[in-house]
Amino acid sequence: MKRREFALGLVAAPLLTATVRAAADPVEGKDYTRLGQPVPVAVPGKIEVIEFFGYWCPHCFEFQTVLEPWVKKLPADVNFRRIPAAWQPFHVFYQKLFYALEAMGEPEEIHQKVFNALHRQGMHLENDAGLAAFASANGINLAKLQEALKGFTVASRLGIANQAFKNYRIDGVPTLAVNGRYIVSISVGETQALQVVDALIRKSRAGA
Repeated sequence: MKRREFALGLVAAPLLTATVRAAADPVEGKDYTRLGQPVPVAVPGKIEVIEFFGYWCPHCFEFQTVLEPWVKKLPADVNFRRIPAAWQPFHVFYQKLFYALEAMGEPEEIHQKVFNALHRQGMHLENDAGLAAFASANGINLAKLQEALKGFTVASRLGIANQAFKNYRIDGVPTLAVNGRYIVSISVGETQALQVVDALIRKSRAGA
């Protein structure tokens, strides 16, 4: 979602044609953009894919249906990670929530449960009552979660995330970054975007 909330949606026939082309040979400036200054990856020696997202973003919620099966099939030389975005004050809470749950060692499944709580159940986890209800429903120790939200680890990771937005020049979510060099927006279509990422992974593997 752009700050002004971009809309998704393309006519089926043009999308199909573009998808086939992009999967084979994505075009810089159309299917993806190249950063002027590459950003160091988190795990040297691995090809990195980052999803910039926001729990509050409906497009990010919808994207998970396509993204998660794709992530599970990634080869061993690809390191996938997520970075939560924020442009409004209440977004910051959801950044902290992502890192707090991660710091507590909550299983990967909790990620989708946060999305579901917001977009299917209409919960407001930024409120004390909403957070307490979510923690109770998912067997999470509320006191430990609240402590983690205020902790140094979360604050530190928040700073790193915000610097990443600047380095990658992110202005909307969901957005994918590949190997510290390439940016892919799903405004071109969810499936096509992942096919472009696949092509850029191959490009990165070849040393391009």
